Amino acid sequence: MAPKWRELADRLAEQIKRGDYPPGAQLPQIRELVDAGEGAKSTVHQAYKALEAEGLVTSTRGHGTIVRPRAPLKRLGIARYDKAKWRDGDEVAFIADRVASGREYKRNEQTQTVSRIEASNVVAEGLGVPVGSAVYARARLVKEGTQPTHTLTSYYRPEHVEGTRIVDPTPGPAGRGGGYRVLYDAGYEIDHMREALFARVPTADEAKLLQLPPGEPVMELHRTTYIADGTVVEYAIGVHAASRFAWEYDFKVPDSAQDAEGQK
Repeated sequence: MAPKWRELADRLAEQIKRGDYPPGAQLPQIRELVDAGEGAKSTVHQAYKALEAEGLVTSTRGHGTIVRPRAPLKRLGIARYDKAKWRDGDEVAFIADRVASGREYKRNEQTQTVSRIEASNVVAEGLGVPVGSAVYARARLVKEGTQPTHTLTSYYRPEHVEGTRIVDPTPGPAGRGGGYRVLYDAGYEIDHMREALFARVPTADEAKLLQLPPGEPVMELHRTTYIADGTVVEYAIGVHAASRFAWEYDFKVPDSAQDAEGQK
């Protein structure tokens, strides 16, 4: 049998998900639920703490316990890398997500730090270089207004980016069209990519940097970008606040049997 605080937390969670308490609504004060016979003050407090740990509410002094907004950004898949956006225009990937979500943006909502480092095992494997090789790391923190949404660190071989805007630490995208336009102008037109995603518990530093509430996971993204001959020109690792994005992919359904038949 579940403890009373757990029963209360489950009942309130169901009401939140059903819409009885919409995003931004304040839950009853602890004293109100105590007076309504829901349990002792410690019981209600523990139930509210459980809801906060599950990412359903936030609690702040002076504002009570508020249902968290459920209006995530669209995090586009294939469409965010459309060449027409960055080659012919100025919609770098994070801006493409904002446009698709109907959100405002400023270019300086992306800050960055550029450094020359030795490739770790993960980075070396991603770029296809020996461990310890010199590579450039371009680390960005992206915000929506004052709210951090994700971090993204791209790694490059020096021979691909030396002397370009990619290694310029000025805040914002690397000039018009961003990093992919820089690579394009240098003769490295991106052709295809591979992305891998997984959820995990954030580190203490990530939780602080992304301003995560207790219990919220992050989505880690690994992106490998290739030119037509198969050379890797960027390997990137992103850490995204899970509740701030809705991941969206649109693609043609493959038919490998038909493809094989056509090759005969």
